[in-house]
Amino acid sequence: MPVTRDNHYVPQWYQEGFFEPGSDTLAYVDMTPDQITLPDGRVITHNSAWKSTPTSRAFFQTDLYSTFFGTSVNDEIERRLFGDVDTRGSQAVRAYIGTDQGAWHAHFQDFFDFLDIQKTRTPKGLAWLKAKYPALTQNELMLEMQSVRRLHCAIWSGGVREIVSAEDSEVKFITSDHPVTVYNHAVPPTDAGCAYPFDPGIALRGSQTLYPMDRDHCLILTNLEYAKDQNTDPLQKRTFARNYRQSLARTDAVIRERKLTAQEVGEINFILKMRARRYIGGGRLEWLYPERSVTRPWTELRETLMPPELDLFKFGGEIYVRYDSGDVHYQDQFGRTEKPREFLVKKLPDKPLRPGDYCGCGSGKAFKDCCMSKHVALRPSWNELSIRERNLILRNAIMHVLELESGKDWAQIRRELTDEKIKDIYYLYEGLWPLETDLLELLPKPDGEARAVYTGSIHPSLINDFALAAPLYFGELIVAHPFVNAGTFKKELSPTSDPKSYRQEFLKSVVCFLNLMPLVNIGLINLIPDPCDFDPHLRKQMMTMARDRAAQFAPGDDPRLQNITEEDVFRGLLLMPPDAMRRSVRDFDPDLSEHEVEDLMRAIMLVRESDPLAVLQEGSFEGEGGGGQWSMSKLAPNFEVTMYLAQATGASIVTDSPFRWDEILRAVGQRYKTATPGLAPLVAGIERSNFVFSRDVNEIVAAASNRTVIDYPVLFRDVFKYLSRIQNRGAKPNREAQLVSRFTRVHRSAQHDLKKMGISGGYGRISSVMPAGGIQDNTINRLLLMSSSEKHLPSVPAAYFIEAAVDL
Repeated sequence: MPVTRDNHYVPQWYQEGFFEPGSDTLAYVDMTPDQITLPDGRVITHNSAWKSTPTSRAFFQTDLYSTFFGTSVNDEIERRLFGDVDTRGSQAVRAYIGTDQGAWHAHFQDFFDFLDIQKTRTPKGLAWLKAKYPALTQNELMLEMQSVRRLHCAIWSGGVREIVSAEDSEVKFITSDHPVTVYNHAVPPTDAGCAYPFDPGIALRGSQTLYPMDRDHCLILTNLEYAKDQNTDPLQKRTFARNYRQSLARTDAVIRERKLTAQEVGEINFILKMRARRYIGGGRLEWLYPERSVTRPWTELRETLMPPELDLFKFGGEIYVRYDSGDVHYQDQFGRTEKPREFLVKKLPDKPLRPGDYCGCGSGKAFKDCCMSKHVALRPSWNELSIRERNLILRNAIMHVLELESGKDWAQIRRELTDEKIKDIYYLYEGLWPLETDLLELLPKPDGEARAVYTGSIHPSLINDFALAAPLYFGELIVAHPFVNAGTFKKELSPTSDPKSYRQEFLKSVVCFLNLMPLVNIGLINLIPDPCDFDPHLRKQMMTMARDRAAQFAPGDDPRLQNITEEDVFRGLLLMPPDAMRRSVRDFDPDLSEHEVEDLMRAIMLVRESDPLAVLQEGSFEGEGGGGQWSMSKLAPNFEVTMYLAQATGASIVTDSPFRWDEILRAVGQRYKTATPGLAPLVAGIERSNFVFSRDVNEIVAAASNRTVIDYPVLFRDVFKYLSRIQNRGAKPNREAQLVSRFTRVHRSAQHDLKKMGISGGYGRISSVMPAGGIQDNTINRLLLMSSSEKHLPSVPAAYFIEAAVDL
């Protein structure tokens, strides 16, 4: 079978819908025709317009979808993928050109699937996709194109659908080399934000998607909030702008009332032409120059695109579905499956903040020290409680429920711990973190601040070793929350339904959380929930990637973690009922006397009493009908989510896990080898040095205000910035030498001051990787694209591994 290498990115069957009656060709305009320079210096421009072009010669590009394996060329994407897509797409488009509502329903999903792939498969769409990654080969590009299918479907299907007609107009719709076109009245063609190959995001409230279906019909998709209120901010994202989610939609809701005038059709054609890459086509050549008749400015063209207000009743509203099982599904007009929690909403300031006012992002800092100098797009959300504010609420609740300020010692607190208390705290945590939270909106953005993502064991006995003091060196540390969200569990297994089984895990989470909170309060640690809690699609993708990576973890890979795991197992044994424990003791040593057995039992009880993480209630080992205690070993976040968070927040990576460090080194080895020669001395200098790591929160708080100690985060921030720009700007030997000498100076002064302050704890060694191209994996960039992230880094510039050195 011959290989197909001329790939039509606008299907031929679709082009035929724009033929004039009795014709089988299109008029065609090349807006940037090729030029050739003759030997005598004259420049000749190729033809820019043709009155009669067959579909076989229009809107195609050689090897656009071909994949290459050595000298072999493969056309399976053209034949198999797009062969199937175009077959189903042609049926769906024709169904929506017609008026049979049954056909709309039957082809609803195929229709939006086709629109989505049509938007991405064009040269402009593929250039846009490629720009979302640092570098893609042709084969990788084809893989990513298939991996991000249905990226736009959820947003589109949740909007207002209108099909306008040109049947009564003497001017008909045209098409282009990028026919799925996005218009936003606040983003004109000259705006830098839509420089080729970019368009305004479809999730922006004011963005409308146009798709000419044939010469007489054009689809217009409008976000519901904008359709109902044209005064809403057109550059703000629509509510619940999640790209991948399960949702219900009325398949019969299509507005088909408007028949446009020639002027209005020309205005739509003008938008199509302005957003095209190079080529446009239509039934007549004169229709391909709409700019000759369009007189209104770009922002006023929206008046032609707005759906009739009286027909908006077909869209939005609330949906309740009762299933045979008795379960009820709820969905609001934005696709959310639960009502917003009003106590999480913050009122925006009535007037601009003064420099000394508390910042609107909830950081607890003054506006001048926080968001004042940041672009609005780089600020965390101001209209809902911040991550820090939610953690403060949780802390206050724990203090109240457990009566931690009553003067009781920790042993008494543990003895009085009840299932109701455990349930109350987990209920609150679930309430603070609804499953439809947009975590990316609450996280910091790549704003130039010193920041790192910590990945390691979230255990109170381990996190104090290095993570507690790591902010002194790397700036704000993003740490995974020790509490689990009950909403992510099956009901019968959740801590709100079975709190008795979570007594052990609850104590670990409380001790870890309260120990970190003083640093959370002053902004040294940002304690965040698992992003996968709020995005099932992200969780599914992440788990698939983790399995494909096939990196198996065993506690023995990390001696520190191995010891902690064994301690947790021992704590579980301490929960055995007294009679069962006595039997176990006798089984272990049958020669023990009754008196010796009782002495050993008292010793065991003393051990349990003195262990702050041990449960003191009887009957926690096995309850009615069996049971036991959950004991979760959290090495979090995993590699994929760590990279995801680091790129989303503009952070480096910090770990004290040998296993995670090996994963990072493997990721670096796949693409890059080492740092640039000029930074190699910096890497070596860091690795030769000892760093003191306090385990005392009060010492860390005091050290954070020391004038020389705070030079560490500034230095690592500047290293981060330099590495972020090195791909575009190239290596700067003088700058690299300056960073090396700065580290020597800062390290000597800061470590001297820390010793002078009497900082206790242990020494650590820090290894680092600073590859010139950053730490990068295409799968992570794909996850960010799928998550609707607008501001993220293409790679992670640096990562650091902390391990024990010589004790003080």
